[in-house]
Amino acid sequence: MPSALRLLPALSPAHRDQLMGVAREVSFPADGRIFEAGGTADRFWVVRSGTVSLYQQVVAGRRISVATLGPGDLLGWSWLFPPHTWDFGAEAFSPVRAYEFDAADVRALCDADPTLELSLTRTIGAILAHRLETTRAALIEHYARHGGGH
Repeated sequence: MPSALRLLPALSPAHRDQLMGVAREVSFPADGRIFEAGGTADRFWVVRSGTVSLYQQVVAGRRISVATLGPGDLLGWSWLFPPHTWDFGAEAFSPVRAYEFDAADVRALCDADPTLELSLTRTIGAILAHRLETTRAALIEHYARHGGGH
């Protein structure tokens, strides 16, 4: 399986500069919640250091990890698609430093430069396709290891 695509290196230098022009540096402590499923998706991040766990609540009080993100990874894509609510929750597994991007600022950049919008949409689409394939493979492996439900 090909390695994960990284948002910032995938953009042209001009588009990367535009995007970084609205970035701000943030940090999250270990075990700190970054966002919850169902919340308003009004920003996204590119992880600079540390590890983030994406999780899905399956039953009251129980959640499962669906992905682990590290340096260079995109955190958050729900800001791009209506209804702009988080599909998963995210928690810092270790101390995390990241670039944070306000969705309204990025959408304004995209409105002003449709080539930036196309580049972001295609790159984020490719990132999501890779994560879906990785998740599918992990589920198949898990299912096979645990007897296929028999």
